[in-house]
Amino acid sequence: MDKSYKMNIAGLDRYLPLCRVNDDLYIGAFVIFGDPELTTACAAELLKRAPEYDYLVTAEAKSIPLIHEMARQNNNQKYIVARKYPKLYMRDIITARVRSITTDKEQVLHLDGNDAKLMKGKRILIVDDVISTGESLHALEELVSLAGGEIVGRMSILAEGDATERPDITYLEKLPLFNADGSVK
Repeated sequence: MDKSYKMNIAGLDRYLPLCRVNDDLYIGAFVIFGDPELTTACAAELLKRAPEYDYLVTAEAKSIPLIHEMARQNNNQKYIVARKYPKLYMRDIITARVRSITTDKEQVLHLDGNDAKLMKGKRILIVDDVISTGESLHALEELVSLAGGEIVGRMSILAEGDATERPDITYLEKLPLFNADGSVK
């Protein structure tokens, strides 16, 4: 029988399926794709806690609907997505490497040179859906730094594992890690 973990996030109850990372570690899979009610509620809650910023930045991942909704609610005209693969239209690409807990292999994030130019000297708010090991966050920080932006905050819906102890992250809820039997570590 599949195990799940019930969480209340931004006032909404959701069941997160538990997924095996290894024999001793399971994580609650938080997938915001296809859930506009949760995306809208989380965006509103994060914006209440957000510092002043010029641009929102995220990695090409499950956080795209979140950053889009945050930008929409805050009347931003632009947000920036670091891509997993370079696209033909991208010029003067900046790259950073990342290895995430939910990804099998190392990935590379790519930032379009035009987006990098926009970020130079600007206040940048990094947004993710879940921060766990901090590897994706580190890659985004590296891209912002290479572009000359000033990181004013790091936000996510959930923080997991050691990320819950980081004072430099703002998040809505703690997501525990799990044992194979579904109990919280």
